[in-house]
Order: sequence, then C-alpha cells, then structure tokens
Amino acid sequence: MTRTGGARTVAGLPVPVVLLVAVLAAGALLGAAVQAALSGGVAARPTVGSGPSAGPDGGSDGGSDDEPDAVPGPVRPAAGRERCADGSDPAASLRPSRAAGPAVERVRRAGRLVVGVDQNSYLWGYFDPFSREFTGFDIELVKAIATDLLGPDPEIVYKTIPTDQRIPALRRRQVDMVVRTMSITCDRIRQVAFSTAYFEAGQQILAPEDSRITGFDASLRGRRLCTAAGSTAQTLLEKDSRGARPVYADNQLDCLVRLQLGEVDAVMTDSALAAGQAAQDPSVRLVGDPLTVEPYGVAMNLGDEDLVRRVNKVLEDYRRGGADSAWTTAYERWLADRMETAEPAPPAPAYRD
Repeated sequence: MTRTGGARTVAGLPVPVVLLVAVLAAGALLGAAVQAALSGGVAARPTVGSGPSAGPDGGSDGGSDDEPDAVPGPVRPAAGRERCADGSDPAASLRPSRAAGPAVERVRRAGRLVVGVDQNSYLWGYFDPFSREFTGFDIELVKAIATDLLGPDPEIVYKTIPTDQRIPALRRRQVDMVVRTMSITCDRIRQVAFSTAYFEAGQQILAPEDSRITGFDASLRGRRLCTAAGSTAQTLLEKDSRGARPVYADNQLDCLVRLQLGEVDAVMTDSALAAGQAAQDPSVRLVGDPLTVEPYGVAMNLGDEDLVRRVNKVLEDYRRGGADSAWTTAYERWLADRMETAEPAPPAPAYRD
C-alpha cells in the first residue's frame, strides 16, 4: 500500500492483466509487468460467444478485411434513454441529504473509503506507473466524495475490479461503492443502488482506421466483435449481434489489445471509454452513431440509502457553478480534447422521492 496524493492506494480484487500494445497519449505505458505487480493478476484469455454465429474455436471463418464485405445495412438510429417496464427512469435516485446514517457512520468508523475502480481505462480510471497514483475523471469524483465523508487528506482504498465483478463486490460489501463508468440500467437498479447520473455516454463501435466496418450494421457480419463481459454492450449483442461473432473479455482494455493484435475486428463499448482507447491508439476510430443513451452513476449497496443520499449531495455541489464547477474542471482536464460534445455539461439529476 502506498500513500499518494493524500490517499492510500492499493490494487485490491484480482483483475486480469494484459499487455498494452499502444503507448498512452499521456506517455504512460501500462505493461503487463506493472499491472501484475499492482494487482497480482495474470494474463486473461477472453471467452468467445457461443451463439450460432461463432465457430467451434471462437475464431473467424470469413471476417477478415481481405474478404468481401456484406452490403452495409442502415445504421440503427441513436436510442433514447432506457425506461423501465413501469415507465420509470432508472436514473432517478434518492434526494440529496447530508444526514449521517448507518452507512456513512460505517465509513467514518473505518476511517477510510473503499472504492471499486478500473486501473486501465485511460482518461477515466487508471493507474499511472510513473506517478504511482490512480487518476482520471472517475478518480476526481472519488476524491470529492471521500473528502466530504472523511475530511481533508482522506484515506481511499482503490480496489480494481473487472467489469462483471462490480455488482458482486457491492453485494458482498467488499467495497463501499463503485465508481467505474457504470451505466445505470433497469436490470442493475434491482441489484444495487445508484446515485444520480454524473455523465452520459452511448454504445458505439471502435474499429481500425482502414477497416470497412461502418457502424452497428451489416458490415459487422462475420466479424469478431469484442466487448467486456457483464457490460451493457454484452446485453445488446445477446439480443442482436448484426451477424458479428461476439468475443467477451474481462475488461475493455483487453478488447483494445486483441484489436491491436488482430485477434478481433472491432470493439463495442461506451463512446466515452472508446474515446479513451482512441487516445491510446490513434490507429483506431469510432464509427457509426451511438446506439444508446446511458447515464453513469456511483453504485452502492441497496441497503446504504443514507450513503446514496450523501453522494447525491456531493454531486449536487460537484455540478454547481457551471463553467467554474468541479465537474467542468475535471472534464476540461481529462475529456475536453477527446469528446465531441460542443458544450459539455453534466446531466440534470432526476429524483424519485
């Protein structure tokens, strides 16, 4: 455990390690040796979808760019925000409050905040091997929450968790919260609690610059399309893969590496994460339109209602001030040069009580 930037950082839960082929735009190289030293992980071999389009060995039998493409169909138009079966907005959370209930007091008694994060999502949450600190847009928010709960120079324990372990880690109380580009969905709000949304993104395709893939359309037919297991992209692909051969990995960075190695033909992920991957590797680009509108929230255990309200109060303050807000400051530092939003602003909070 090392103390950096006023917070103690550890790589906690096991996370698969991959060798990043591209050099990060900021100059940091997240190599396998560094990742292993941090998390004690091992190289992961992603699994391949077992649907009717996948071959027996998970490989491609006609998806290379050397073969004729299917005639592209129309790109699916960008969808609106998800609505649950009863018509409610899954991103509607509990009204903010500074009251200190059982969950807030539990964190204070422990004297530290344990947060599930990513260690390899450039711009969002990653471990910089040179500064030996976790950093990124999500990490800025973690620090604001920890400071509110624990005061100046708070102790933060960062536990790195794979995409499909975010909900189990919360339900088992291995972490106090997860701040890891986690989309708020109707399915997830039955399992964990969420703050109000602090960012919005949408599922999009990332492909090599010279690829003939044009988006989420028939140009994907026969192609190997990688995404993280347990992600909203996996849910979409299980409903409609557009003829692609799904490849599931533990983390989105694994998909970028497989793309760089020629083991898959494209990646499907949140547009915000894809922007970070494109920043790591200029030879890839976003294609087509976003397919969804997905709000990111801070996830917590369903029983920690007072902590949800406290985090919503932090977010209320974090958004306040327009161009001078902490949210905008973090956006300008991490995302302004990579996102295509003309006038960035945090999503308006929605409440259900």
